[in-house]
Amino acid sequence: MTKDLKHISKFMSLVLRHQPEEIGLQLDENGWANAKELVQKMNAKGIRVDIEIIKKVVERNDKKRFAFNEDKTMVRASQGHSIDIDLALTAAEPPELLYHGTGEKNVAAILNEGIQKMNRQHVHLSKDKTTAINVGTRHGKPIVLTIRSGEMYKDGVLFYLSANGVWLTDFIEAKYISK
Repeated sequence: MTKDLKHISKFMSLVLRHQPEEIGLQLDENGWANAKELVQKMNAKGIRVDIEIIKKVVERNDKKRFAFNEDKTMVRASQGHSIDIDLALTAAEPPELLYHGTGEKNVAAILNEGIQKMNRQHVHLSKDKTTAINVGTRHGKPIVLTIRSGEMYKDGVLFYLSANGVWLTDFIEAKYISK
């Protein structure tokens, strides 16, 4: 992704996941924004885009952070919201093991208290260690924790799979976590 597209992608993450009010954007209850309105409001903010650029960002984002509806008139973030929206996710059975990337400084607290969603709607988990390492890098020296998700599921904990392949749940008790 080019530098300009990366900048646009970061701004889209801000307004579609956290602060739509930054540009006066209206999201519906499922987090969808009118694509034309997004373009208009981004341009008014000085970020020069058109619908083709938005399409490129959605298609080329390596983490598949964004999705269009079928006719490409609406766009939303796939997960990671700190605002209250309903992604209309369906519960799904996770694999036996999932992974959570974090910074080394967080490990002691996590092993003691579990993993909380903090200011997000869900705890995010990866199906592979490489993705978890990449996530952990954003928090300092990366540490990958192994989550016994199959055991959690058998114990009645709900999991959801987002449109971009990120596993989501509400809380992970310390007893399900291994370093």
